[in-house]
Amino acid sequence: MGHDRKALRTTAVGVASATLIAGGVLGAAPAAQAAGNGVRFVDISGEGGTVLKANVVTPAGADGSRTYPLLVLPTSWGLPQVEYFAQAQKLADSGYVVLSYNVRGFWQSGGEIEVAGPPDIADARKVIDWALANTPADARKVGMAGVSYGAGISLLTAAQDKRVKAVAALSGWADLIDSIYSGRTQHVQASALLDGASLVTGRQSAELREIFDNFYASDLSKEQDMINWGKKRSAATYVDQLNSNGAAVMMANAWGDSIFPPNQYADFYEKLTGPKRLEFRPGDHATAELTGLLGLPNDVWTDTERWFDHYLRGEDNGIDREQPVQLKSRSSGGYEGYPDWKSVGATTRKLDLSGTTTIHTNVDSGADGGIVFLSSILDQLAQLPPVASIPLLPRAWAAVWQSGKYPTAQQVRGTAKLHTTVTPTKESGTLVAYLYDVGPLGLGKLVSNAPYTFHGQTPGKPFGVDLELYSTAYDVPAGHRLALVVDTVDPLYIEHNPSGARLTFSSPANDPSYVSIPLREQ
Repeated sequence: MGHDRKALRTTAVGVASATLIAGGVLGAAPAAQAAGNGVRFVDISGEGGTVLKANVVTPAGADGSRTYPLLVLPTSWGLPQVEYFAQAQKLADSGYVVLSYNVRGFWQSGGEIEVAGPPDIADARKVIDWALANTPADARKVGMAGVSYGAGISLLTAAQDKRVKAVAALSGWADLIDSIYSGRTQHVQASALLDGASLVTGRQSAELREIFDNFYASDLSKEQDMINWGKKRSAATYVDQLNSNGAAVMMANAWGDSIFPPNQYADFYEKLTGPKRLEFRPGDHATAELTGLLGLPNDVWTDTERWFDHYLRGEDNGIDREQPVQLKSRSSGGYEGYPDWKSVGATTRKLDLSGTTTIHTNVDSGADGGIVFLSSILDQLAQLPPVASIPLLPRAWAAVWQSGKYPTAQQVRGTAKLHTTVTPTKESGTLVAYLYDVGPLGLGKLVSNAPYTFHGQTPGKPFGVDLELYSTAYDVPAGHRLALVVDTVDPLYIEHNPSGARLTFSSPANDPSYVSIPLREQ
Protein backbone atom coordinates (compact mmCIF):
# COMPACT_ATOMS: atom_id res chain seq x y z
CA MET A 1 0.00 0.00 0.00
CA GLY A 2 2.88 2.37 0.72
CA HIS A 3 4.25 1.86 -2.80
CA ASP A 4 0.84 2.66 -4.30
CA ARG A 5 0.61 5.90 -2.32
CA LYS A 6 4.09 6.94 -3.50
CA ALA A 7 2.97 6.31 -7.07
CA LEU A 8 -0.13 8.41 -6.49
CA ARG A 9 1.99 11.30 -5.23
CA THR A 10 4.34 10.99 -8.22
CA THR A 11 1.38 11.03 -10.61
CA ALA A 12 -0.05 14.05 -8.82
CA VAL A 13 3.23 15.94 -9.27
CA GLY A 14 3.09 15.28 -13.02
CA VAL A 15 -0.53 16.35 -13.35
CA ALA A 16 0.09 19.46 -11.27
CA SER A 17 3.12 20.41 -13.35
CA ALA A 18 1.23 20.14 -16.64
CA THR A 19 -1.71 22.11 -15.27
CA LEU A 20 0.49 24.89 -13.95
CA ILE A 21 2.49 25.19 -17.17
CA ALA A 22 -0.77 25.46 -19.13
CA GLY A 23 -2.06 28.01 -16.64
CA GLY A 24 1.05 30.14 -17.04
CA VAL A 25 0.76 30.15 -20.83
CA LEU A 26 -2.96 30.95 -20.79
CA GLY A 27 -2.39 33.65 -18.22
CA ALA A 28 0.12 35.46 -20.40
CA ALA A 29 -2.48 36.89 -22.78
CA PRO A 30 -4.62 38.59 -20.11
CA ALA A 31 -1.45 39.84 -18.45
CA ALA A 32 -0.23 41.47 -21.62
CA GLN A 33 -3.64 43.01 -22.25
CA ALA A 34 -3.76 44.47 -18.76
CA ALA A 35 -0.18 45.73 -18.70
CA GLY A 36 -1.06 49.12 -20.16
CA ASN A 37 -4.14 49.61 -18.06
CA GLY A 38 -3.27 50.52 -14.49
CA VAL A 39 -1.46 47.35 -13.36
CA ARG A 40 1.30 47.46 -10.75
CA PHE A 41 3.38 44.55 -9.53
CA VAL A 42 4.25 45.12 -5.89
CA ASP A 43 5.80 43.46 -2.86
CA ILE A 44 3.70 43.53 0.30
CA SER A 45 5.08 42.80 3.75
CA GLY A 46 2.95 40.07 5.30
CA GLU A 47 2.94 38.63 8.81
CA GLY A 48 6.43 38.52 10.29
CA GLY A 49 7.83 40.47 7.34
CA THR A 50 7.16 37.69 4.83
CA VAL A 51 7.21 39.12 1.30
CA LEU A 52 4.01 38.56 -0.65
CA LYS A 53 4.15 39.05 -4.40
CA ALA A 54 1.07 40.92 -5.59
CA ASN A 55 -0.46 42.87 -8.44
CA VAL A 56 -2.92 45.76 -8.35
CA VAL A 57 -5.34 46.72 -11.11
CA THR A 58 -7.02 50.11 -10.77
CA PRO A 59 -9.88 51.58 -12.82
CA ALA A 60 -8.86 53.48 -15.91
CA GLY A 61 -8.64 57.19 -15.18
CA ALA A 62 -8.17 56.79 -11.43
CA ASP A 63 -6.45 60.05 -10.41
CA GLY A 64 -6.80 60.08 -6.64
CA SER A 65 -9.87 62.33 -6.68
CA ARG A 66 -12.21 59.54 -5.62
CA THR A 67 -12.16 56.11 -4.01
CA TYR A 68 -13.35 52.74 -5.29
CA PRO A 69 -14.49 49.48 -3.68
CA LEU A 70 -11.58 47.13 -2.98
CA LEU A 71 -11.49 43.44 -3.92
CA VAL A 72 -8.69 41.25 -2.54
CA LEU A 73 -8.08 37.94 -4.33
CA PRO A 74 -5.74 35.37 -2.69
CA THR A 75 -4.44 32.83 -5.21
CA SER A 76 -5.47 29.20 -5.43
CA TRP A 77 -3.32 26.35 -4.16
CA GLY A 78 -0.27 26.12 -6.40
CA LEU A 79 -1.25 28.81 -8.91
CA PRO A 80 0.77 31.97 -9.66
CA GLN A 81 -0.43 35.55 -9.29
CA VAL A 82 -1.50 35.77 -12.95
CA GLU A 83 -4.43 33.49 -12.06
CA TYR A 84 -7.02 36.26 -11.74
CA PHE A 85 -5.71 38.74 -14.34
CA ALA A 86 -8.64 38.36 -16.73
CA GLN A 87 -11.25 38.82 -14.01
CA ALA A 88 -9.25 41.57 -12.30
CA GLN A 89 -9.26 43.55 -15.54
CA LYS A 90 -13.03 43.15 -15.93
CA LEU A 91 -13.67 44.13 -12.34
CA ALA A 92 -11.37 47.15 -12.59
CA ASP A 93 -13.19 48.22 -15.75
CA SER A 94 -16.39 48.07 -13.66
CA GLY A 95 -14.94 50.38 -11.02
CA TYR A 96 -13.06 48.24 -8.50
CA VAL A 97 -9.52 48.36 -7.18
CA VAL A 98 -8.45 44.70 -7.48
CA LEU A 99 -5.46 43.34 -5.59
CA SER A 100 -4.37 39.75 -6.17
CA TYR A 101 -1.51 38.23 -4.23
CA ASN A 102 0.38 34.97 -4.12
CA VAL A 103 -0.22 33.36 -0.76
CA ARG A 104 2.78 32.57 1.42
CA GLY A 105 4.77 29.46 0.63
CA PHE A 106 3.94 29.39 -3.09
CA TRP A 107 5.86 30.62 -6.12
CA GLN A 108 7.77 33.87 -5.50
CA SER A 109 6.11 34.77 -2.20
CA GLY A 110 8.17 34.05 0.90
CA GLY A 111 7.49 31.79 3.84
CA GLU A 112 6.16 28.25 3.98
CA ILE A 113 2.73 26.77 3.23
CA GLU A 114 0.51 27.18 6.28
CA VAL A 115 -2.76 25.82 4.78
CA ALA A 116 -4.88 28.84 5.69
CA GLY A 117 -3.44 28.89 9.19
CA PRO A 118 -3.17 32.01 11.37
CA PRO A 119 -0.20 33.47 9.39
CA ASP A 120 -2.27 33.32 6.18
CA ILE A 121 -5.16 35.20 7.76
CA ALA A 122 -2.74 37.76 9.23
CA ASP A 123 -1.26 38.13 5.72
CA ALA A 124 -4.70 38.83 4.23
CA ARG A 125 -5.34 41.54 6.81
CA LYS A 126 -1.99 43.15 6.07
CA VAL A 127 -2.76 43.06 2.36
CA ILE A 128 -5.97 44.99 3.08
CA ASP A 129 -3.97 47.44 5.19
CA TRP A 130 -1.51 47.98 2.33
CA ALA A 131 -4.26 48.44 -0.26
CA LEU A 132 -6.06 51.05 1.84
CA ALA A 133 -2.80 52.95 2.33
CA ASN A 134 -1.47 52.71 -1.24
CA THR A 135 -4.44 52.64 -3.63
CA PRO A 136 -7.63 54.68 -4.08
CA ALA A 137 -9.59 52.03 -2.17
CA ASP A 138 -12.59 52.79 0.03
CA ALA A 139 -12.14 51.36 3.55
CA ARG A 140 -15.91 51.05 3.90
CA LYS A 141 -16.25 48.81 0.83
CA VAL A 142 -13.86 45.87 1.10
CA GLY A 143 -14.57 42.48 -0.45
CA MET A 144 -12.64 39.24 -0.85
CA ALA A 145 -12.95 36.46 -3.38
CA GLY A 146 -11.01 33.46 -4.54
CA VAL A 147 -11.07 30.00 -6.03
CA SER A 148 -10.24 26.96 -3.89
CA TYR A 149 -7.47 27.99 -1.47
CA GLY A 150 -8.34 31.63 -2.07
CA ALA A 151 -11.96 30.86 -1.16
CA GLY A 152 -11.02 29.27 2.15
CA ILE A 153 -8.72 32.16 3.08
CA SER A 154 -11.41 34.68 2.14
CA LEU A 155 -14.04 33.07 4.40
CA LEU A 156 -11.60 32.79 7.30
CA THR A 157 -10.47 36.41 6.91
CA ALA A 158 -14.07 37.67 6.84
CA ALA A 159 -14.59 35.94 10.19
CA GLN A 160 -11.56 37.71 11.65
CA ASP A 161 -11.74 41.14 10.01
CA LYS A 162 -14.90 43.30 10.18
CA ARG A 163 -13.68 45.42 7.28
CA VAL A 164 -14.58 42.59 4.86
CA LYS A 165 -18.17 43.35 3.90
CA ALA A 166 -18.70 40.78 1.14
CA VAL A 167 -17.15 37.44 0.12
CA ALA A 168 -17.36 35.19 -2.93
CA ALA A 169 -15.92 31.78 -2.02
CA LEU A 170 -15.66 29.66 -5.16
CA SER A 171 -14.90 25.92 -5.04
CA GLY A 172 -13.69 26.25 -1.47
CA TRP A 173 -14.12 24.60 1.87
CA ALA A 174 -15.86 25.48 5.10
CA ASP A 175 -14.86 22.28 6.93
CA LEU A 176 -11.41 21.00 5.95
CA ILE A 177 -11.65 17.68 7.79
CA ASP A 178 -15.10 16.89 6.45
CA SER A 179 -13.67 17.55 2.99
CA ILE A 180 -10.66 15.20 2.94
CA TYR A 181 -11.51 12.88 5.85
CA SER A 182 -15.28 12.46 5.62
CA GLY A 183 -16.66 9.27 7.11
CA ARG A 184 -13.37 8.99 8.99
CA THR A 185 -11.82 7.90 5.69
CA GLN A 186 -8.81 9.41 3.95
CA HIS A 187 -9.58 10.79 0.47
CA VAL A 188 -6.20 9.70 -0.81
CA GLN A 189 -6.34 10.75 -4.47
CA ALA A 190 -7.47 14.27 -3.58
CA SER A 191 -4.84 14.62 -0.88
CA ALA A 192 -2.09 13.26 -3.13
CA LEU A 193 -3.00 15.86 -5.74
CA LEU A 194 -2.73 18.69 -3.19
CA ASP A 195 0.51 17.22 -1.86
CA GLY A 196 2.04 16.91 -5.32
CA ALA A 197 1.04 20.41 -6.40
CA SER A 198 2.55 21.96 -3.28
CA LEU A 199 5.81 20.04 -3.77
CA VAL A 200 6.09 21.39 -7.33
CA THR A 201 5.09 25.00 -6.71
CA GLY A 202 5.76 25.75 -3.06
CA ARG A 203 7.57 25.06 0.17
CA GLN A 204 5.82 22.79 2.64
CA SER A 205 6.22 23.56 6.32
CA ALA A 206 7.43 20.77 8.59
CA GLU A 207 3.96 20.72 10.15
CA LEU A 208 2.24 20.22 6.78
CA ARG A 209 4.67 17.44 5.80
CA GLU A 210 3.93 15.68 9.09
CA ILE A 211 0.17 16.04 8.55
CA PHE A 212 0.44 14.46 5.08
CA ASP A 213 2.67 11.63 6.30
CA ASN A 214 0.42 10.77 9.25
CA PHE A 215 -2.59 10.98 6.95
CA TYR A 216 -1.16 8.46 4.47
CA ALA A 217 0.06 6.18 7.27
CA SER A 218 -3.40 5.95 8.91
CA ASP A 219 -1.79 6.74 12.26
CA LEU A 220 -4.79 6.75 14.63
CA SER A 221 -2.64 8.07 17.48
CA LYS A 222 -2.34 11.28 15.45
CA GLU A 223 -5.99 11.45 14.37
CA GLN A 224 -7.13 14.00 16.94
CA ASP A 225 -4.11 16.19 16.23
CA MET A 226 -5.09 16.22 12.55
CA ILE A 227 -8.72 17.04 13.39
CA ASN A 228 -7.64 19.91 15.63
CA TRP A 229 -5.29 21.17 12.90
CA GLY A 230 -8.15 21.10 10.40
CA LYS A 231 -10.67 22.81 12.67
CA LYS A 232 -8.30 25.74 13.13
CA ARG A 233 -8.37 26.13 9.35
CA SER A 234 -12.12 25.77 8.83
CA ALA A 235 -14.57 28.67 8.58
CA ALA A 236 -17.20 26.44 10.22
CA THR A 237 -15.26 26.80 13.48
CA TYR A 238 -15.72 30.58 13.34
CA VAL A 239 -19.26 30.78 11.95
CA ASP A 240 -20.50 32.77 14.96
CA GLN A 241 -17.80 35.39 14.38
CA LEU A 242 -18.59 35.54 10.68
CA ASN A 243 -22.29 36.01 11.46
CA SER A 244 -21.48 38.70 14.01
CA ASN A 245 -19.37 40.59 11.46
CA GLY A 246 -22.27 40.48 9.01
CA ALA A 247 -20.40 39.94 5.74
CA ALA A 248 -22.52 39.02 2.72
CA VAL A 249 -21.36 35.52 1.72
CA MET A 250 -21.74 33.91 -1.70
CA MET A 251 -20.50 30.33 -2.09
CA ALA A 252 -20.31 28.31 -5.31
CA ASN A 253 -19.16 24.77 -5.88
CA ALA A 254 -19.49 21.77 -8.21
CA TRP A 255 -21.47 18.61 -7.48
CA GLY A 256 -18.49 16.41 -8.27
CA ASP A 257 -15.80 18.40 -6.45
CA SER A 258 -13.23 15.70 -5.64
CA ILE A 259 -11.35 17.85 -3.14
CA PHE A 260 -14.10 19.78 -1.35
CA PRO A 261 -17.38 17.81 -1.69
CA PRO A 262 -20.60 19.85 -1.65
CA ASN A 263 -22.06 18.59 1.66
CA GLN A 264 -19.77 20.63 3.88
CA TYR A 265 -20.58 23.82 1.94
CA ALA A 266 -24.34 23.21 2.22
CA ASP A 267 -24.08 22.52 5.96
CA PHE A 268 -22.12 25.74 6.47
CA TYR A 269 -24.53 27.75 4.35
CA GLU A 270 -27.43 26.76 6.61
CA LYS A 271 -25.55 28.17 9.64
CA LEU A 272 -25.03 31.60 8.09
CA THR A 273 -27.45 34.28 9.27
CA GLY A 274 -26.43 37.26 7.11
CA PRO A 275 -26.97 37.86 3.38
CA LYS A 276 -26.03 34.63 1.64
CA ARG A 277 -26.18 32.75 -1.64
CA LEU A 278 -25.32 29.14 -2.54
CA GLU A 279 -24.71 27.87 -6.07
CA PHE A 280 -24.03 24.29 -7.24
CA ARG A 281 -23.27 23.22 -10.80
CA PRO A 282 -21.99 20.11 -12.61
CA GLY A 283 -18.23 19.64 -12.66
CA ASP A 284 -15.22 19.01 -10.47
CA HIS A 285 -12.93 21.16 -8.39
CA ALA A 286 -12.71 24.69 -9.89
CA THR A 287 -13.87 23.52 -13.34
CA ALA A 288 -17.04 25.63 -13.18
CA GLU A 289 -14.95 28.81 -12.79
CA LEU A 290 -12.22 27.90 -15.28
CA THR A 291 -13.52 29.62 -18.41
CA GLY A 292 -13.95 32.83 -16.42
CA LEU A 293 -10.30 32.71 -15.37
CA LEU A 294 -9.47 32.65 -19.08
CA GLY A 295 -11.58 35.75 -19.68
CA LEU A 296 -14.51 33.91 -21.32
CA PRO A 297 -18.19 34.28 -20.35
CA ASN A 298 -18.86 32.39 -17.14
CA ASP A 299 -21.93 32.17 -14.90
CA VAL A 300 -19.97 31.88 -11.66
CA TRP A 301 -17.93 35.02 -12.26
CA THR A 302 -20.96 36.91 -13.57
CA ASP A 303 -22.80 36.20 -10.32
CA THR A 304 -19.67 37.07 -8.33
CA GLU A 305 -19.56 40.51 -9.90
CA ARG A 306 -23.30 40.98 -9.37
CA TRP A 307 -22.84 40.02 -5.70
CA PHE A 308 -20.15 42.64 -5.17
CA ASP A 309 -22.02 45.22 -7.23
CA HIS A 310 -24.96 44.94 -4.85
CA TYR A 311 -23.23 44.53 -1.49
CA LEU A 312 -20.27 46.85 -2.06
CA ARG A 313 -21.51 49.37 -4.60
CA GLY A 314 -25.17 49.37 -3.57
CA GLU A 315 -26.51 48.57 -7.04
CA ASP A 316 -30.13 47.45 -7.19
CA ASN A 317 -29.46 44.57 -9.57
CA GLY A 318 -31.97 42.15 -8.04
CA ILE A 319 -29.54 39.52 -6.80
CA ASP A 320 -30.82 39.99 -3.25
CA ARG A 321 -34.38 39.20 -4.40
CA GLU A 322 -33.53 36.01 -6.26
CA GLN A 323 -33.94 32.61 -4.66
CA PRO A 324 -30.66 32.35 -2.69
CA VAL A 325 -30.00 28.67 -3.47
CA GLN A 326 -29.33 28.16 -7.19
CA LEU A 327 -28.74 24.68 -8.59
CA LYS A 328 -27.99 23.28 -12.00
CA SER A 329 -28.76 19.59 -12.46
CA ARG A 330 -26.16 17.22 -13.86
CA SER A 331 -28.85 15.97 -16.26
CA SER A 332 -30.57 19.12 -17.54
CA GLY A 333 -29.54 22.60 -18.59
CA GLY A 334 -31.59 25.08 -16.58
CA TYR A 335 -31.13 26.63 -13.16
CA GLU A 336 -33.47 25.89 -10.27
CA GLY A 337 -34.04 28.31 -7.42
CA TYR A 338 -34.87 27.43 -3.81
CA PRO A 339 -35.47 29.54 -0.70
CA ASP A 340 -33.04 27.46 1.39
CA TRP A 341 -31.07 24.22 1.31
CA LYS A 342 -33.65 22.10 3.13
CA SER A 343 -36.17 22.89 0.38
CA VAL A 344 -33.95 21.32 -2.27
CA GLY A 345 -35.01 17.75 -1.47
CA ALA A 346 -38.53 18.68 -0.38
CA THR A 347 -39.74 15.09 -0.37
CA THR A 348 -37.97 11.80 0.29
CA ARG A 349 -38.52 8.25 -0.88
CA LYS A 350 -37.05 5.30 0.98
CA LEU A 351 -35.43 2.35 -0.71
CA ASP A 352 -35.68 -0.54 1.73
CA LEU A 353 -32.49 -2.55 2.26
CA SER A 354 -34.16 -5.77 3.37
CA GLY A 355 -32.65 -9.14 4.18
CA THR A 356 -29.21 -10.12 5.43
CA THR A 357 -26.15 -9.92 3.19
CA THR A 358 -22.51 -10.79 3.95
CA ILE A 359 -19.60 -9.58 1.83
CA HIS A 360 -15.87 -10.22 1.93
CA THR A 361 -13.50 -7.27 2.10
CA ASN A 362 -10.23 -6.26 0.43
CA VAL A 363 -11.40 -6.82 -3.15
CA ASP A 364 -12.63 -4.08 -5.48
CA SER A 365 -16.03 -5.25 -6.75
CA GLY A 366 -15.98 -2.96 -9.77
CA ALA A 367 -18.22 -0.33 -8.20
CA ASP A 368 -16.02 2.76 -7.92
CA GLY A 369 -16.34 6.51 -7.44
CA GLY A 370 -14.13 7.15 -10.48
CA ILE A 371 -10.85 9.04 -10.83
CA VAL A 372 -10.20 12.38 -9.22
CA PHE A 373 -10.99 15.23 -11.67
CA LEU A 374 -11.34 13.06 -14.78
CA SER A 375 -14.64 11.37 -13.88
CA SER A 376 -16.52 14.50 -12.84
CA ILE A 377 -15.21 16.47 -15.82
CA LEU A 378 -16.54 13.75 -18.15
CA ASP A 379 -19.85 14.00 -16.31
CA GLN A 380 -19.80 17.80 -16.65
CA LEU A 381 -18.99 17.86 -20.36
CA ALA A 382 -20.67 14.70 -21.66
CA GLN A 383 -22.93 13.44 -18.85
CA LEU A 384 -20.75 10.33 -18.58
CA PRO A 385 -20.32 9.51 -14.88
CA PRO A 386 -18.58 6.32 -13.70
CA VAL A 387 -20.55 3.22 -14.66
CA ALA A 388 -20.90 -0.36 -13.46
CA SER A 389 -22.87 -3.36 -14.70
CA ILE A 390 -25.09 -3.97 -11.67
CA PRO A 391 -26.06 -7.60 -12.57
CA LEU A 392 -22.40 -8.52 -13.03
CA LEU A 393 -21.12 -7.11 -9.72
CA PRO A 394 -19.75 -10.10 -7.73
CA ARG A 395 -22.07 -10.59 -4.75
CA ALA A 396 -19.22 -12.04 -2.68
CA TRP A 397 -17.69 -8.55 -2.53
CA ALA A 398 -20.66 -6.24 -3.17
CA ALA A 399 -24.04 -5.95 -1.45
CA VAL A 400 -26.74 -4.82 -3.90
CA TRP A 401 -30.31 -3.61 -3.42
CA GLN A 402 -32.53 -2.26 -6.22
CA SER A 403 -35.80 -0.40 -6.44
CA GLY A 404 -38.56 -1.28 -8.87
CA LYS A 405 -38.80 0.55 -12.17
CA TYR A 406 -39.99 4.11 -11.73
CA PRO A 407 -42.98 5.02 -13.92
CA THR A 408 -41.92 8.69 -14.02
CA ALA A 409 -38.62 10.53 -13.89
CA GLN A 410 -37.14 10.91 -10.41
CA GLN A 411 -35.37 14.24 -9.84
CA VAL A 412 -32.84 13.45 -7.12
CA ARG A 413 -31.90 16.67 -5.32
CA GLY A 414 -29.80 17.06 -2.19
CA THR A 415 -28.32 14.48 0.14
CA ALA A 416 -29.18 10.77 0.10
CA LYS A 417 -28.80 9.14 3.52
CA LEU A 418 -27.96 5.53 4.28
CA HIS A 419 -29.07 3.85 7.51
CA THR A 420 -28.11 0.23 8.10
CA THR A 421 -26.87 -2.28 10.66
CA VAL A 422 -23.40 -3.78 10.22
CA THR A 423 -21.86 -6.77 11.97
CA PRO A 424 -18.09 -6.97 11.42
CA THR A 425 -15.70 -9.85 11.98
CA LYS A 426 -12.89 -7.44 12.86
CA GLU A 427 -12.76 -4.32 15.03
CA SER A 428 -11.94 -2.01 12.10
CA GLY A 429 -13.21 -1.72 8.58
CA THR A 430 -14.22 0.47 5.65
CA LEU A 431 -17.29 0.38 3.46
CA VAL A 432 -18.18 2.55 0.48
CA ALA A 433 -21.80 3.17 -0.52
CA TYR A 434 -22.80 3.96 -4.12
CA LEU A 435 -26.14 5.08 -5.51
CA TYR A 436 -26.66 4.14 -9.17
CA ASP A 437 -29.19 5.01 -11.87
CA VAL A 438 -29.79 1.62 -13.51
CA GLY A 439 -31.05 1.43 -17.09
CA PRO A 440 -32.99 -1.41 -18.78
CA LEU A 441 -29.81 -3.35 -19.61
CA GLY A 442 -28.51 -3.19 -16.05
CA LEU A 443 -25.87 -0.54 -16.68
CA GLY A 444 -25.60 1.72 -13.64
CA LYS A 445 -24.55 5.36 -13.85
CA LEU A 446 -23.13 6.74 -10.60
CA VAL A 447 -25.43 9.21 -8.88
CA SER A 448 -23.45 9.59 -5.65
CA ASN A 449 -21.16 7.80 -3.23
CA ALA A 450 -19.44 8.19 0.15
CA PRO A 451 -17.03 6.18 2.35
CA TYR A 452 -17.38 5.12 5.99
CA THR A 453 -14.66 3.78 8.29
CA PHE A 454 -15.04 2.37 11.79
CA HIS A 455 -12.55 1.47 14.52
CA GLY A 456 -12.91 -0.09 17.94
CA GLN A 457 -16.02 -2.16 17.23
CA THR A 458 -16.57 -5.55 18.85
CA PRO A 459 -16.29 -8.41 16.32
CA GLY A 460 -19.60 -10.21 15.97
CA LYS A 461 -21.60 -7.39 17.57
CA PRO A 462 -23.93 -5.38 15.28
CA PHE A 463 -23.86 -1.59 15.27
CA GLY A 464 -25.76 1.11 13.43
CA VAL A 465 -24.33 3.11 10.54
CA ASP A 466 -25.68 6.47 9.35
CA LEU A 467 -23.93 7.86 6.29
CA GLU A 468 -24.67 10.89 4.14
CA LEU A 469 -23.78 10.41 0.49
CA TYR A 470 -22.39 13.40 -1.40
CA SER A 471 -25.08 15.90 -2.30
CA THR A 472 -26.10 16.01 -5.94
CA ALA A 473 -28.76 16.90 -8.51
CA TYR A 474 -29.47 14.09 -10.96
CA ASP A 475 -32.53 13.09 -13.00
CA VAL A 476 -33.33 9.36 -13.14
CA PRO A 477 -35.30 8.69 -16.36
CA ALA A 478 -38.68 6.98 -16.33
CA GLY A 479 -38.35 3.21 -16.60
CA HIS A 480 -35.04 3.16 -14.74
CA ARG A 481 -34.27 1.90 -11.23
CA LEU A 482 -32.12 3.11 -8.38
CA ALA A 483 -29.62 0.72 -6.86
CA LEU A 484 -27.59 0.95 -3.70
CA VAL A 485 -24.28 -0.92 -3.81
CA VAL A 486 -21.90 -1.33 -0.89
CA ASP A 487 -18.38 -2.69 -1.18
CA THR A 488 -15.11 -2.18 0.71
CA VAL A 489 -12.45 -0.92 -1.74
CA ASP A 490 -12.32 2.23 -3.87
CA PRO A 491 -9.20 3.85 -5.39
CA LEU A 492 -10.40 7.27 -4.18
CA TYR A 493 -10.01 6.30 -0.53
CA ILE A 494 -7.70 4.53 1.89
CA GLU A 495 -9.44 1.41 3.24
CA HIS A 496 -9.04 -0.08 6.70
CA ASN A 497 -10.14 -3.68 6.22
CA PRO A 498 -7.99 -6.33 7.93
CA SER A 499 -7.16 -9.40 5.85
CA GLY A 500 -9.99 -11.92 5.77
CA ALA A 501 -12.57 -9.57 7.26
CA ARG A 502 -16.26 -9.82 6.41
CA LEU A 503 -19.16 -7.39 6.85
CA THR A 504 -22.77 -8.46 7.32
CA PHE A 505 -25.60 -6.02 6.57
CA SER A 506 -28.95 -6.67 8.18
CA SER A 507 -32.31 -4.98 8.62
CA PRO A 508 -33.69 -5.68 12.13
CA ALA A 509 -37.46 -5.45 12.48
CA ASN A 510 -37.14 -2.77 15.16
CA ASP A 511 -34.56 -0.77 13.16
CA PRO A 512 -34.98 -1.41 9.42
CA SER A 513 -32.25 -0.47 6.98
CA TYR A 514 -32.90 1.95 4.13
CA VAL A 515 -31.48 4.66 1.92
CA SER A 516 -33.48 7.88 1.94
CA ILE A 517 -33.61 9.50 -1.52
CA PRO A 518 -34.26 13.28 -1.61
CA LEU A 519 -36.50 14.33 -4.48
CA ARG A 520 -37.45 17.66 -5.96
CA GLU A 521 -41.04 18.56 -5.23
CA GLN A 522 -43.10 17.88 -8.35
